[in-house]
Amino acid sequence: MPYVHEFGIVACIEKDKEYNHYEPEKYDCIIVDGDFLDELRSKDFGKKMLQLDTFAHNTNFPYKSLVYFGITLIPPSSHKQFLHIVNEANGKYKSEELEELMKKITEAIKGDKWMIHFGV
Repeated sequence: MPYVHEFGIVACIEKDKEYNHYEPEKYDCIIVDGDFLDELRSKDFGKKMLQLDTFAHNTNFPYKSLVYFGITLIPPSSHKQFLHIVNEANGKYKSEELEELMKKITEAIKGDKWMIHFGV
C-alpha cells in the first residue's frame, strides 16, 4: 500500500490534550488503504463526510470529516453516522479493510469510546 490511514479506539479521551504523536499501537489501530479514504472524500461520499462532526488534534478544535494529513478525534456522537458512510462505501467497493473499519466503529459504539484516526 502506498499510503494508509489508521483507526483505533481511545480508552479515555483527555480534554485539552494535544493528540499530535503517531501512536497506532497504543490505540490498537487497524490499517485502511488510502485509496478507500480517497473514495470517502469523493463526490459520492464527500458531502456526507463533510457533515461528520470530529475534532482535529484536540477536543478544542472542532472539525468536519477526517483530518487527511493529521490526527482526527471522532466522538461517540458521530460513530453511527460514520458507520453508515463506511457501510455505504463498502456496499460499493466490497473491501475487507472497510469491513474491519466497520467492526472497529461498532466496537467503539458498544464501549461508548472515542476513536482516533491517523492520516497520511
